[in-house]
Amino acid sequence: MIRIQQVKAAVGHTREELEQRLLRELKLSPEKLLHYEIRKQSVDARKRPIQYVYTIDVQVKDEQRVLKHAGNPKAVLFESHAYSLPKPGREILNHPPVIIGSGPCGLFCGLMLARAGYCPIVLERGKPAPERKKAVDTFWNTGCLDLRSNVQFGEGGAGTFSDGKLNTLVKDPAGRNRLVLKTFVEAGAPEEILWQNKPHLGTDLLIGIVENIRRQIEALGGQIRFESQMTDIKLKGDRIRSIRTAEYSGGQEESYEMETDVLVLAPGHSARDTYEMLKARGIPMEPKPFAVGVRIEHPQEMINLSQYGTDYVRELPAASYKLTRKIAGGRGVYSFCMCPGGYVVNASSETGRLAVNGMSYQRRDGRNANSAMVVTVGPKDFGGADVLSGMEFQRRLEEAAYRAGEGSVPVQLFRDYQKNEVSRSLGEVEPAVKGAWSFGDVRGIFPEELAGALEEGILGCGQLLAGFSREDAVLSGVESRTSAPVRISRNQEMESAVGGLYPCGEGAGYAGGITSAAMDGVKAAEAIISRYAVWKKSL
Repeated sequence: MIRIQQVKAAVGHTREELEQRLLRELKLSPEKLLHYEIRKQSVDARKRPIQYVYTIDVQVKDEQRVLKHAGNPKAVLFESHAYSLPKPGREILNHPPVIIGSGPCGLFCGLMLARAGYCPIVLERGKPAPERKKAVDTFWNTGCLDLRSNVQFGEGGAGTFSDGKLNTLVKDPAGRNRLVLKTFVEAGAPEEILWQNKPHLGTDLLIGIVENIRRQIEALGGQIRFESQMTDIKLKGDRIRSIRTAEYSGGQEESYEMETDVLVLAPGHSARDTYEMLKARGIPMEPKPFAVGVRIEHPQEMINLSQYGTDYVRELPAASYKLTRKIAGGRGVYSFCMCPGGYVVNASSETGRLAVNGMSYQRRDGRNANSAMVVTVGPKDFGGADVLSGMEFQRRLEEAAYRAGEGSVPVQLFRDYQKNEVSRSLGEVEPAVKGAWSFGDVRGIFPEELAGALEEGILGCGQLLAGFSREDAVLSGVESRTSAPVRISRNQEMESAVGGLYPCGEGAGYAGGITSAAMDGVKAAEAIISRYAVWKKSL
């Protein structure tokens, strides 16, 4: 295999034009090109005309001869390795593996275990994706919150109601990233996510995709039980013995005990009652830094002009940005989860508390761009030495946000945030919010040290991206669920000090997005497969 980098083509090019460019780069005649596969596509907007830049894997006969003839320093021999699951171990399983949570981590762990024949059981407190969407739409339209099925809980996890970003900074020599992307494509995602530099799916596509992954698990002998929440765990010595579940059906709640040898904890970063139960049972955890802040909205056209220039080609995707600024005192303020052409969403999951997030549809064609602007916080900001002090800090901010908006998303223009005044009217930027919004004291949500840090950071980022600190930029709050406030301890084999307990994903403190969470779920499945023999259902 030959891998060639920096193959450039004009925006709006055809597949045939890209192929012709590839042939010229390698000095190949068409009949010698056996196959090629795009591995990466990015936008180079530094010079005019703006171009797409590709990395492409090429199959030809006599690779060494082709390389020598081409004389192109951008082309090298490359050996591709297909991902494969490990061979099953020898320890006996008396019960099928149980997975808590059907977010990306739980789904991919379940899918890998199902492919290997382990017939996993996935427990999800929320509803299947279509019913969950109805509950979320009802909340956004009426304010009636379903505590079990909302933006945070339900099939697909919190990532289902987000931009669906699939980029990750995780180093991946084993090929898990490619496995995750290919699995999404097989489940209905567009093929372009396999090579786009910053691929995304969009909420509208994710709903069907997670359903299709669930059907794969079920077809392979696994189960997914919705409206089934783990409420307790029981140990035998230093190993997991069983769990207690609350299952909801027809408005009734029933409690069951389920024995298991292997329990995968992939509950998501908002499963606060689960954290409280784990603390009560003595499961090793530690507080973890995270970030809090606001959502900031600008016109998407402003971001396009800033990133692409005034003469940009309209076929280009909605532009994104990634900004960071170190401020006086050493704190860092940075953009997070940027949503081109997206919406701010009310992402609350608890009564009397309000959190926001960002989402985009697949086309990213909304009028506004939004991102979180956040500042990192740690134990010194939380107060108290309790392992869940960070979680309680999040709750306090969310309670303040709820009060600021009187139950709706509080909104404040940046100029008024600076003056510490509640806004009375909008400028040119009209909020694009899923759920009710109202003017409120966004600055007052935060301790003044953090409020001032966010102001200084936004002003500083205005020096990096034209118009970013404009007076009528719309701020909303509170962005409090950037990552888990705790880490559930595990060893190199992915296992807790409690035998058979495998914490993984974003809720356990080991991932930071859809792809990294899915990859961590794959790693957990690998650890279980390597240790245990395939579970055999007794006749």
